[in-house]
Amino acid sequence: MVIEKCLFGQTSNGKTVDQYTLRDSGMSVDIITYGAAIRGITIPVGGGLRDVALGFDDVAGYEKNVAYHGAVIGRIANRVANARYEMNGKMYDLEANDKTNCLHGGFIGFDKQVWTAREEHGALTMVLLDKEGTASGFPGDLEAVVRYTLRNGKLGIEYNAKCTEDTPINLTNHCYFNLSGHDAGNIENHKIQIFSHKITAIDETLIPTGNLMDVTDTPFDLRELTFIAPGLSSSCPQIALGGGYDHNWVLSAEPRRELAPAAVVECDGLSMTCMTTKPGIQFYSGNMMQDETGKSGAKYSKRTGLCLETQYWPNSVNIPQFPAPILRKGDIYNHTTVYKFTEV
Repeated sequence: MVIEKCLFGQTSNGKTVDQYTLRDSGMSVDIITYGAAIRGITIPVGGGLRDVALGFDDVAGYEKNVAYHGAVIGRIANRVANARYEMNGKMYDLEANDKTNCLHGGFIGFDKQVWTAREEHGALTMVLLDKEGTASGFPGDLEAVVRYTLRNGKLGIEYNAKCTEDTPINLTNHCYFNLSGHDAGNIENHKIQIFSHKITAIDETLIPTGNLMDVTDTPFDLRELTFIAPGLSSSCPQIALGGGYDHNWVLSAEPRRELAPAAVVECDGLSMTCMTTKPGIQFYSGNMMQDETGKSGAKYSKRTGLCLETQYWPNSVNIPQFPAPILRKGDIYNHTTVYKFTEV
């Protein structure tokens, strides 16, 4: 793997943002220090090159974007009900940036911060120090370390963290994929397979109810490769609540599992397998994407990208029977996710 560095731009308050390009076997991945975000994934397909990750041409695009394109999400990915949680007998209040709930860490999450980058041991390492008080409601000074690798068609993301106090944590990546190309339009023609027979059912605010729903005879039964479009037009109440697919599939009842396949997506001669050590995966079909201009003038709108967010189950900090997302002082948070790309 070869790593190249160039200047990407500056934030509105004058902070420098760099871009690092990972290259291996004809494939390349662009990652910027703003949000530690994946900006592009270019893959040899059918004798040509295809960029399958949505992104923007400048820092301003990422600063004004509200869809978390390609970014690392923290401290807590997904939603926390009523923007509060209890830990060690104390109630903590978060920022309510999604109606009454906290989504993806609040208004200034990890996606809106400039990370420090370095090359080490054949990886691109991104580091962020999230000090207590930087984001409302999270105790202790947390150091997050994310390592990106690219080898043999596999984009690896290793998450590590430690904190000076007990803290909830749930790191993920919010890349939007379109296997036909980032500028190819709707993703409803994609096929998807998810290796799970249960989802965490949601309520009208997209918060898990605490109940696990069996996917049998529902649009959530994706245990075989299935076109996305039919499920989106289903009359299933859970589809209506999410405006499409915006649900967590259960991979394990434990906080950590062995690295194993979680999902497969296929379209236009390309397959992407998502493998993870995390106990859940959120399949988001881009239902709330807004009209935006992306890279090279590409038009992004509703369902022009899909996300596979590996994670602890949503709102698990408030649901005792869910795998606990608590990092204890002195312990190390460690999870791995791999996206493997192959021609089919």
